[in-house]
Amino acid sequence: MSTQTPFFGKRPAESLAPRPSQAPVQNPIHPPVQHLPSTAVPAPNGAPTKEGGSKLTVGPNIKLKGVEITDCDTLVVEGTVEATMDSRVMHITEIGAFKGSAEIDYAEIHGEFNGDLTVRDKLVIYATGRVSGKIRYGKVVIEEGGQLMGDIQFGATQKARELPPARVGVLTAA
Repeated sequence: MSTQTPFFGKRPAESLAPRPSQAPVQNPIHPPVQHLPSTAVPAPNGAPTKEGGSKLTVGPNIKLKGVEITDCDTLVVEGTVEATMDSRVMHITEIGAFKGSAEIDYAEIHGEFNGDLTVRDKLVIYATGRVSGKIRYGKVVIEEGGQLMGDIQFGATQKARELPPARVGVLTAA
């Protein structure tokens, strides 16, 4: 009679032995995260954020629609977001798009924003960025090729009645 290990039986003792350790495989697309020893961790824009601050990342091919985003220190948009939000930092990547209204301190736009945008401190639009709608800002930086279109006004922290009359048009960095 032949001896055969049962298909659903227990494994032999040697197969339960620990496997030899292997060096971790380095992923060239997502390098390992290095934690900084200080209490400030740089945000995607280089502006410091509190360590442990709340961060929401909407990944590529993700669609987030019809929501209100609050109590979020940093929003990173790699997919599509249709929302209303009040945050500290917004970072829209080249493949990201935001539609809706946002009141934030700092915005870094590589992709597309369409809607009402109030940036209390600084709005940065990169060469691949397109911002359209009703825009209010404290400071603005537009890289060559970046687009800013719509009702654009300086003075995001001022009340609406103190602002000069709205100008509608297209502003493109040359």
